[in-house]
Amino acid sequence: MAWGALLLLGACNSGGGDTPGGVEDSTAALAINDSSFARHIKMLASDSFEGRKPFTKGEELTIDYLSTQFKQLGLQPGNGSSYVQEVPMVEIRSVPAGDLVIKGKSGSLSLKYLDEYVAATRRVQDLVKVENSPIVFAGYGIVAPEYGWNDYAGLDVKGKTVLVLVNDPGFTDSTLFKGRTMTYYGRWTYKFEEAARQGATGVIIIHDTKPASYPWTVVRSSWSKSRLYLQTADNNLSRAVMEGWMSTESATRLFQLAGVSPDLLKQAGKKGFKPVDLGVTTSLVINNQLKKSTSHNVLALLPGTDRKDEYIIYSAHWDHFGKGEAINGDSIYNGAVDNATGTAALLEIAAAFSKAKPPSRSVLFISVTGEEQGLLGSEYYTTHPVYPVAKTVANINMDVLQPFGRMKDIGVVGYGQSELDEYAVEAAGRQHRTVHGEPDPSGGWYFRSDHFNFAKVGIPSLYIENGIESVNHEPGWGKAQGEEYNHVRYHSPKDEYSDSWDFSGMVEDARLLFQIGHRLSTENTFPEWKPGSEFKAIREK
Repeated sequence: MAWGALLLLGACNSGGGDTPGGVEDSTAALAINDSSFARHIKMLASDSFEGRKPFTKGEELTIDYLSTQFKQLGLQPGNGSSYVQEVPMVEIRSVPAGDLVIKGKSGSLSLKYLDEYVAATRRVQDLVKVENSPIVFAGYGIVAPEYGWNDYAGLDVKGKTVLVLVNDPGFTDSTLFKGRTMTYYGRWTYKFEEAARQGATGVIIIHDTKPASYPWTVVRSSWSKSRLYLQTADNNLSRAVMEGWMSTESATRLFQLAGVSPDLLKQAGKKGFKPVDLGVTTSLVINNQLKKSTSHNVLALLPGTDRKDEYIIYSAHWDHFGKGEAINGDSIYNGAVDNATGTAALLEIAAAFSKAKPPSRSVLFISVTGEEQGLLGSEYYTTHPVYPVAKTVANINMDVLQPFGRMKDIGVVGYGQSELDEYAVEAAGRQHRTVHGEPDPSGGWYFRSDHFNFAKVGIPSLYIENGIESVNHEPGWGKAQGEEYNHVRYHSPKDEYSDSWDFSGMVEDARLLFQIGHRLSTENTFPEWKPGSEFKAIREK
C-alpha cells in the first residue's frame, strides 16, 4: 500500500495496524468516503422516494436503486438469479370509529384518538369490535419463569382487556430481571404477543416517556398511519382483537374512575403482584382498510473462495414511514438518518469488499423491508433463509448512523452477548477508539432493529450505535445531539438530509464495520454467544 494511503487513513483515524489482513482491509476501506455516502443518502431520503414505505412508489424506486448499485459493484444476485426476495405482507389501515369509551359504576371516560390513545388490530377483517370488555390491570403483562415472574398467574383474561406497563420491573428495581438493561419482556411487541397467548380480547400499554425511551409523539405518528404485518395462514385471528396504547394522563383518569390508587403502578414492580380487576369496561369499533401485497428484501452476494458455503451477512433496513400526519405542513417522513444512512453504509461496505481480495467466506448484503413495522423483512428472511442459518457465521447490522462527526468511542448494543464484542474492540482500537455498551440499556435497543431476528435463530449479531464523546466538541455535546434527534427528529418529517452534515464519523463507523466483516470473512472459526446469553442454546442446537 502506498504511503499516501497510509497517511490518508491516519488522517481519517481509521486504522491500519499490524493485525492479519490489516493492510488489505485498510486499503479497500478507502472506498468508503463522504462523497459517495452523501450521494446515496441524498437520493434515498429525497422527497421523490416518498419516505420509502413498502407497497408504494417509494419502494419501487428504492429496490431498483439498490439492485442497480449492487449490480454496478459487480455483486451477484443474492436470491438465485434475482436481487430481491418477495415478502408477503398485509397492509391494514385501522381507524377507530370514535373515542375509546370506558364505563364504570360512577361514570364514564372518553379518550380522544391520537391525542390520548391509539388502537389498531392485526386481524385481517374489515371491522372488529370490542364490546363491554372488562379492563384488568396486569402489571407489566409478563410471564418469565426464569425470573420467577408471572403477571397472569391465576388470571383468565378471555373476553377482557389487559392494561399493562411498558418496559420490565428491572427499570425501577435493579435487583429484578437484568436491572436497567431491558429484556425482551419489556418490549411492546412482547406485551402484545403475551396478551394474545393468554387469550385477551384487548391489550393497552400505558405510555411513559422514560421507560419507553421515546415521547408520546412517536407513538402517535407511528400509529396514525396504516401498518404492515407478515401474512399468516390464520389471517392473524390468533392475535388480540385490539392492540393499543394510552397516555400516562389517560391512565391516571382511568384509575380515578375505577377508584384505585395510582400507587398500583409502583406495586406492579414488586414480586408477588396480583392483577387487579378495575371494575370498568371498554368498547371500541375499529374499521379496517385491507391490502394484501408483496414487499421485497434486496440481496446481493459476494461469493467466497475456499469456504464459500459459509456466510457473513451485512444488513440494513431500507424502509421508513412514507407519507403520514403532516407536521408543520410536511407529510413526508423521509427517514434520512433512519435509515438511509444504514442503507448507504451497506452500499459503501459492499464497495469496499469489491475492491478487496476475494474473501474466503461469502458475504451477503441484505437490505430488508418492514423494519419500521416490526422487523418484518428480517423476520421473513430468518424464517425463510436463502442461505443455511447453521452456515451463517455472523450478522452485522446498520441502523441510524448519525452525522455528528468523529467520536472517541463507539457503543455496542447488547454488549456482553457474543464474541463479536472482541472483534469490535480490536477494530475500534485500530481507530484509537474505546468501546462500551449502550448508554441507556433500559431502552431495549437490542430488540429494536433487524439484528434481533438473526439473534433469535442463533446467529451472533453485532449492532453498533453512535459514540457520545465528540473528537471536536466539548464533553456532553455528542450525547446532547443524540437526545435532540430522539426527541425532535426521530420518526418525524424532520428526519431529513442536509448538505451541512458531517460525514466523518459515519465514514469511520462504516470502515470499522467493514474491517470486522473482512476479518470474519478470512477466518475459519465461528464466533460464539457468551455464557448467560439467551441465544446461546439456540445456536448450540
